Amino acid sequence: MIAITNIAELVVVPPGPIGGRAMGHVSTIEGATLLIDDDGCIGRFGAASSVDVPKSAEVIDAGGGCMLPGLVDCHTHTVFAGTREDEFVKRLEGKTYAQIAEEGGGIKATVEAVRKASVEELIELALPRLQRMLSYGVTTVEIKSGYGLTSADELKMLAVVKRLGELTPVELVASYLAAHTIPHEFAGRADAYLDEVLAPEVLQRIRDENLAEFADVFCERTAFDLTQARRYLETCKSAGLTPRVHADQITQMGASRLAAEVGASSADHLETIDDASVNALREAGTVAVLLPACSLYLGVEQAPARRLLEADLPVAVATDFNPGSCMIESLPLTMAVACTQMGMTPTEVVVAATANAAAVLGRQDRVGAIAEGKQADLVILDMPSHTRWFYAFGRECVAAVIKGGRIVHRCDGH
Repeated sequence: MIAITNIAELVVVPPGPIGGRAMGHVSTIEGATLLIDDDGCIGRFGAASSVDVPKSAEVIDAGGGCMLPGLVDCHTHTVFAGTREDEFVKRLEGKTYAQIAEEGGGIKATVEAVRKASVEELIELALPRLQRMLSYGVTTVEIKSGYGLTSADELKMLAVVKRLGELTPVELVASYLAAHTIPHEFAGRADAYLDEVLAPEVLQRIRDENLAEFADVFCERTAFDLTQARRYLETCKSAGLTPRVHADQITQMGASRLAAEVGASSADHLETIDDASVNALREAGTVAVLLPACSLYLGVEQAPARRLLEADLPVAVATDFNPGSCMIESLPLTMAVACTQMGMTPTEVVVAATANAAAVLGRQDRVGAIAEGKQADLVILDMPSHTRWFYAFGRECVAAVIKGGRIVHRCDGH
């Protein structure tokens, strides 16, 4: 048994999904102690005076820091090759993301690099990214394919994610994002491309080899329309993959309503969401995933977080880490952006990046919460409260990270 003592503030996040109106009302315990049982699960916790620490327990001193659930980054594109800093400069010079894509840049530039890279090269590139994410307190990460855009290269990307999961303590969740954009060789023939990536033998291999749990689609005028997105998601769903949707990022075309109709676990981005879509997501129980670092990176208007919270939608926050529109790996920094640019409170963003993000990934029964019997995925900060964490954002504040009851990262000096 392990006992974590001297916790200045324990943020007792309940299991998700948690509706927007309740996200800011999570209890905390000052001067807390938490026990971890021999199975790596959370045992008794509470004020130090109420928790008896067995003499045989290994004691971890939290050093007067805050403790909260391990963070869950539920929307990333962490596996990729190549860089696109030239596009970064072009955007600063006034070109839009769409204009850059029309010139042959954007997603297609990364596709070319990923197709040329081997499995081993992609693993070598991605592993340090995941190690840095772990150091930020992230214990579970979703990773999408979507930069292969052939059935073989999409499967290659999913195989990379699976192998990475064996090489890092971070828990990885894979999404099949073959419908990311239309590859150049299928220009004007989106349906023919979908025929390839939805071939029965492709989906059967994903299922047989446990290569992905989710299927995602970029539903946008420059990518796949509603009819094509529905076909992709429903076909993948019939093969056992849970739908998710890149929705309402650039244009409003009903993508969030599609997410609700197909039973998607999440609708992500939502910068241009309308009231009808908000209502549809709420009725369907679909989580709204906000990606504030992406909007910051692109210099565009943020999604209407407060409107979604006041509508009582469960809201999650994720990085959208990717080589084109968001080279930001840090989920804590992303959460701080949600505070300063979206008007979310520190407590709301903690819930968004733990309980609700875990619900997006279907792991709310195990991670993302402080509750007896849940897996002991925990973050200890060198800050006395989660509020101060975001007040002083930009500093390295993680003292230790625990995954399944085992310390998997410890900052120097702790």
